[in-house]
Amino acid sequence: MASFVLPLLWLLFASVDEKPGMTVTPPGSLTLDNFSNVLTDEITFTPMLNSLLLCGSATLMTVVCAALAAYPLSRYRARFSRPYLLTILFTTCLPITAVMVPVYGLFVQTNLIDTMHGTSFFLATSQLPFAIWLMKNFMDGVPVALEEAAWTDGASWLQALVRVILPLMGPGFAVVTVYSFIMMWGNFFVPFMLIISPDQLPASVSIFTFFGNFGSIAYGELAAFSILYSTPVLLLYILISKRLGGGFTLGGAVKG
Repeated sequence: MASFVLPLLWLLFASVDEKPGMTVTPPGSLTLDNFSNVLTDEITFTPMLNSLLLCGSATLMTVVCAALAAYPLSRYRARFSRPYLLTILFTTCLPITAVMVPVYGLFVQTNLIDTMHGTSFFLATSQLPFAIWLMKNFMDGVPVALEEAAWTDGASWLQALVRVILPLMGPGFAVVTVYSFIMMWGNFFVPFMLIISPDQLPASVSIFTFFGNFGSIAYGELAAFSILYSTPVLLLYILISKRLGGGFTLGGAVKG
């Protein structure tokens, strides 16, 4: 518990301390200069916008592809289903550093290096295996009878997926979306390797701005930037938290 709380206290104290250090102590004198110093286009606004575009597009690709891939795995039984799922599970165990060298070479050859869309595509690809696993497990909880009723009314499998299954598994869909977004939002290594132009760097990489030469670190500005960097994820969770609770209650009622 202390290992989780103490870093948060340090962030809060250092962000408003005029002379912050590495120790977790209440600020000697309160100041908002740390926030005003980082609230610039170069340090915060442009990197945060880049992060939103990068992670938002990658999350959209991830959840759409995960839903389309999880549907046949959940609804149909075939000989290749289990080997395919085991292959997906194996890909989730691969460290990202193990594939970055060949990926970097591939991106150079295909002119995708230093592009937002190329980096977004790779982020979605790296997150897709685990998203498929999560999506399939949530999709298994939706009664097949409801889908068959939609087929009886003339709906296609895609219409049944979009209009019946996904709305009923709304909480699960939200979990996959939020989890994918959070994992991409905090990803440092992939954009650090694939994006070169400073004006395209996301906030997870631009944090290097606060690490100066000879080991000097702007602790106050680093803490202020970290709080601002965490804000979109916290807001996203708060916005869907009520939907999650209500959705699980609805799902239980449908199953009953």
